[in-house]
Amino acid sequence: MEYFRKAKTVKLISHKDKYLVAADDLVSIIQDNNELSATWTVEFVDGKDSIRLKSCFGTYLTASTQPFLPGVTGKKVVQTMPNCYGDVATEWEPQRDGMQVRLRSLCGNFLRPNGGLPPWRNSVTHDIPHRPKTWNKLLWDVEIVEKRHRMTPPATKGYFARSRSSSFSGSMSSKLIHNVVVSQEPI
Repeated sequence: MEYFRKAKTVKLISHKDKYLVAADDLVSIIQDNNELSATWTVEFVDGKDSIRLKSCFGTYLTASTQPFLPGVTGKKVVQTMPNCYGDVATEWEPQRDGMQVRLRSLCGNFLRPNGGLPPWRNSVTHDIPHRPKTWNKLLWDVEIVEKRHRMTPPATKGYFARSRSSSFSGSMSSKLIHNVVVSQEPI
């Protein structure tokens, strides 16, 4: 989660060195070497250790319930419009593993880049891997595109009361002053 706390926008790179990309059809999610549509805005979910990833098109990375192909366990990952904002399918829980992360949907599946022959080539699904070797394929590198700036509250929002520490000795060099917000009302 700490990768995302520092970031305003990110790019996610799979084990195949391809970017997680929102396709311009506003539905599909793919892997691609072209990074034009690979920037995702990080939004935090209140009260949870989860994030939402918003594409450059204003759509959200969403774990759907629709199978990628009939008879397989992998489900489609799609883009949905912001009117589905309260939908938990848009929430992803980052799980750090060394210098990389796995993104877990709230239904317990992991964001998974696929490879091989079509239709698997460059596709992205969410699934629970059944083989130990597959766990490493769920790892994503996080490239921070833009860092999040700390919001400092304006001075007009409240006033400060000053109090000295109990260990105040009277010497000018040993003064310690604590600033405490007393009220959010202006004087």
